Amino acid sequence: MPAREISTTPVTVLLVCTGNICRSALGERIGRAYVGEALGSASGDVRIVSAGTRARSGSGMHPDTALVLEGLGGDPAGFAARQLEAGMIAEADLVLTLTREHRRSVLELEPRALSRTFTLREAVALLDVVGGERPAAEDFGSSARGVVAALAAARGRRSGGPDDDIADPMGRPLDAHQEVGQGVAGALLDVLAQLIAAHPGSDSAAATSLTSSFLHGAAGDVADDVDGDRRPEPRRRSRPFGFLGRRGASA
Repeated sequence: MPAREISTTPVTVLLVCTGNICRSALGERIGRAYVGEALGSASGDVRIVSAGTRARSGSGMHPDTALVLEGLGGDPAGFAARQLEAGMIAEADLVLTLTREHRRSVLELEPRALSRTFTLREAVALLDVVGGERPAAEDFGSSARGVVAALAAARGRRSGGPDDDIADPMGRPLDAHQEVGQGVAGALLDVLAQLIAAHPGSDSAAATSLTSSFLHGAAGDVADDVDGDRRPEPRRRSRPFGFLGRRGASA
């Protein structure tokens, strides 16, 4: 890793859904795994957390979501749901909600967070609007926060709508959890790849192709095994996130 010093203050990404046991929970653990693979020993420079607008604090991850997460290469062990609080929002550099309703709840708690709060799908769409624009910055933290500022500035250049929401899989079959999990993971990794692109410890080429690589490889791990009421055994990927496992081999 280059010797250049970077900010010791982590860039914090907060994911918000309703109960914090399905969508945002999966996003937190997939995001952490991705950052760990992409940044290695510097993974502490990006902090991924989650909370729910109506969470039962301390609840474990939904078992179907946990199964999907394991199929993607993540680890649900030790997860505990948290109730969303204003202080969590205030300390976040980027707040990603799963629906527009969650975004409204965030802003009711912390109105000043408007420029840092987006639905997950809205953020991905705004990345397309912004394109390759990246404000000049002296360090990683400033660069990542500059990306968030660029997303906020681009808001007026697109129209939002129902497609900005990712539906709650609660009460639905396992394959619905699989579909939602794939959607959350794919969108989140697109956003994280852009945030960490300027980090001196990242491999930009690997990060760019990571999402499609590992999602394609894990797409059938859970859903293809569903047969009526039979529950499949979770299958862990032998090398999480595919080719990024080479970081450990070369270190």
